[in-house]
Amino acid sequence: MSFGQFLAGTMLPRYVEHMGATAALIGLVSGIFGITALGIRPFVGAITAYFDKKYLLAVTVGIIFFAFLCYGFADSIPMIIAGRLLQGVGMGFLAPLNLALASNALPSGKLASGIGIFSLGQAIATAVGPNIAITLTKTWGYSTTFFIAAGLLVVVLILALRLESDQPDRTDGFRFSLKNIIVPEMIVPAVMAFFLGGTYSCISSFIVIYGAANGVDNIGLYFTAYAVCLLISRPVSGRFSDRYGVDKTIMPGIVLFAGSFVLISFARTLPMFILAGVVSAFGYGICQPAMQTLCMMLVPKARRSVAGNTSYIGTDFGLLVLPAVGGSLITIIQQQGGDKIAAYSAMYRFMIIPILIALVIFMLNRKKLTVKARRLN
Repeated sequence: MSFGQFLAGTMLPRYVEHMGATAALIGLVSGIFGITALGIRPFVGAITAYFDKKYLLAVTVGIIFFAFLCYGFADSIPMIIAGRLLQGVGMGFLAPLNLALASNALPSGKLASGIGIFSLGQAIATAVGPNIAITLTKTWGYSTTFFIAAGLLVVVLILALRLESDQPDRTDGFRFSLKNIIVPEMIVPAVMAFFLGGTYSCISSFIVIYGAANGVDNIGLYFTAYAVCLLISRPVSGRFSDRYGVDKTIMPGIVLFAGSFVLISFARTLPMFILAGVVSAFGYGICQPAMQTLCMMLVPKARRSVAGNTSYIGTDFGLLVLPAVGGSLITIIQQQGGDKIAAYSAMYRFMIIPILIALVIFMLNRKKLTVKARRLN
């Protein structure tokens, strides 16, 4: 699933640029799937609790498959936007479904290590997907790359249907309620997820275009460096968090994440981009799972799925808003006479501001959050 998404997602911004879109429109297209992802969020908790997750995953994969077909057949930007909105529906279900199915398949004594192995799938896809996407596009073009991504989802669909059914508990019936949508304790983490997830999306949305503007052909190695270092940073940060507390992991992670944007903004060569990927892996790659761990610690076990969904709402808003803001900033600078490289550099430096806002929010609420987490655990 992750490999297919990287094949399609890496090249989509360049495809939209190829069609003549401005940076503002590229940012809008990159983040617009957040509209439908947010629209579906209020229903995810009730639907995943009532229906068999195996078949829900199959339907979710099918939705994203048709979105990728839209990209492959697209001859206009409105058709790409339609596919992006369709993909958002699938993305709204995908993360909570995958996490729930993986958790349910594991014995309780191996939950943490099992989830760690499960997450390697995304890390490996991050390492190889963008480079392969760039190579496929150069060899066979955009449409073929999107069709290959769709073909990978057919494999995922077959595998999903081979999973065991989860026998959902339907004693309470099927109903929507506010408590299945929002967990008040998650408001601060969700706001942080808005700023951190949204700024990270600005990397994936624009870095291929930015690298090409700098004459860097192998910009996909940024993602490779990021993914390889994740294999080191996540186990180390997990042990550090267990020993010293997640708050002491989150703060340096956010600072390093901000530093990676400084490096990207000044990067003009492949080694500089690779260094930025390494720093980002020890920044966002550390603070993002630490934030997820904190979210799970802030609520009783029975409320964890809803807590995760609340956090994803913040991320969805960030994916919708901040790439559009970044793209608009690039367009404004270029319209005022700035060159392409200067415009993208300025955007990446500007995105340090939301990261620092997330840091300030956490520092102001750190004591309250950690005290509550300790009390429940």
